[in-house]
Amino acid sequence: MTIAFKIGTRGSPLALAQAHEVKHCLGLAHQIDADAIEIVVIKTSGDAILDRSLSEAGGKGLFTKELDIALMRGEVDMAVHSAKDLPTVLPAEIAIAGYLPREDVRDAWISPCASHPLGLPPRGIVGTASLRRGAMVKRLRPDVSIALLRGNVATRLAKLTAGEMDATLLALAGLKRLGLEARATAVLDAREFVPAAGQGAIAVTVRSSDGAMRDVVAPMLDAATGSALAAERAFLHVLDGSCKTPIGAYARIEQGSLLFHAMVLKPDGSRFFESVLSGPPDQAAALGQAAGRDLLARIPAHFFEA
Repeated sequence: MTIAFKIGTRGSPLALAQAHEVKHCLGLAHQIDADAIEIVVIKTSGDAILDRSLSEAGGKGLFTKELDIALMRGEVDMAVHSAKDLPTVLPAEIAIAGYLPREDVRDAWISPCASHPLGLPPRGIVGTASLRRGAMVKRLRPDVSIALLRGNVATRLAKLTAGEMDATLLALAGLKRLGLEARATAVLDAREFVPAAGQGAIAVTVRSSDGAMRDVVAPMLDAATGSALAAERAFLHVLDGSCKTPIGAYARIEQGSLLFHAMVLKPDGSRFFESVLSGPPDQAAALGQAAGRDLLARIPAHFFEA
């Protein structure tokens, strides 16, 4: 059978689950046999470097660089990413075509000894690779230690089970896509633990010059998710946000209005600033930019130094 499309993806179980979701949607949209859509696994630098945080290893681009190269070389027709892994600025040759309908954006708290960070034993240990999650935990519990925890979802859960830490946090969306939602001890309120920009959304990238492929993927994309992510990514761009900065940003559409909530924290959680705005969905990017400028005007110099 002739291959109609090639989808590039990382090789982790979660990345593959997301790629298969795109494959399924693509097949339904164009009545294409599943065997005619090939999933091409590409190993990224982020998958290979597990002994340090992403901020120390080089940033979000570690999860996208090799996929971008494969796309630019024409080895794949599109690439699938967790939207929160996409750098704020993409190569000129790469464009975000859009997003599938967003899953639950909230963080899942997983712990054998506490139903919430406030219930952890004194000087407990929370494992995470996310500066945002670490800072938000320490905002509530300054006595807690944050331990680096990298690897795929199964690896992280196994280390927790082995007693290497008292708790961890993972995206609820990822647990759902892997059929592991039951592992969540609790689901954290997005107003208290503001999600990472893009959390819960699957992004599809294409070559910037490939208008035909944009048309191909268009039927499976979600406009509301696109508006929310436009606000969140515009906010990050103003703040130069990356995995080196504890930032949460979450936009959603309710009753025809786009609601935006952002939080920036010191790495040790000792101080934080918030911005809450709302406006028309068709002005999503401008809303995100306004929130970013609002926080920049209020955040003191050297704020992000621990």
